[in-house]
Formats: sequence, structure tokens, C-alpha cells
Amino acid sequence: MSQPAPSPQHSPEFANDAQPQQPEIQTPAEKAEESRRIRRLQLMMTVVMQVIQQDRNLAVEQASAMVADARRAALKMFPDKALAFDLIFWPRLQRLMRERYRMQ
Repeated sequence: MSQPAPSPQHSPEFANDAQPQQPEIQTPAEKAEESRRIRRLQLMMTVVMQVIQQDRNLAVEQASAMVADARRAALKMFPDKALAFDLIFWPRLQRLMRERYRMQ
């Protein structure tokens, strides 16, 4: 009598899928570089938001272009963090644009 084939969950080729992945270990240089990029991103977003808020001659199209450029720059610095940008900065930028240009 033959045994039933093992289910995919219990076969050896799927054994690693069930294990939680270990976080990558960063070297001190990598940590320093990431910290520098984070600080640069924070500074860039602060400048963009201040310009939109304070420059009364800035047209809505220009402000929208600044927001789009800031997002592109952020994703270039952190390619795998689009969701984080959308959760952290996007609501702030939307609120600022609504308040500044009386958008709905």
C-alpha cells in the first residue's frame, strides 16, 4: 500500500516558507547611511511643506509638481517604502494642499 503524497505545507521545499525571516543585520556604515537618508528625507519634506504653506505666489500647479517631485525623490532614496511614504507624508501633504488652496 502506498502512502499519500505529502501536502505542500509539509514537504521539505516549503519548510523555509513557514519560518519567520530574520531581520538583515546592518553594518555601522549601512546604519549611518540610512540615518543620513532619513534625515535628508525629513529635511526635504519640511522644506516642501514650508514652501507650499508660506509662498503666497506659488500656484497650485507648482505646489502639485513639488509634491510629485518630493515623492519621486523619496522613492529614489527608499525604493521599497512607497507604502510608508503614502501613510506618513501623503496625508500631511493632502491636508496642506486642501488648507492652502481651499481644495475639496
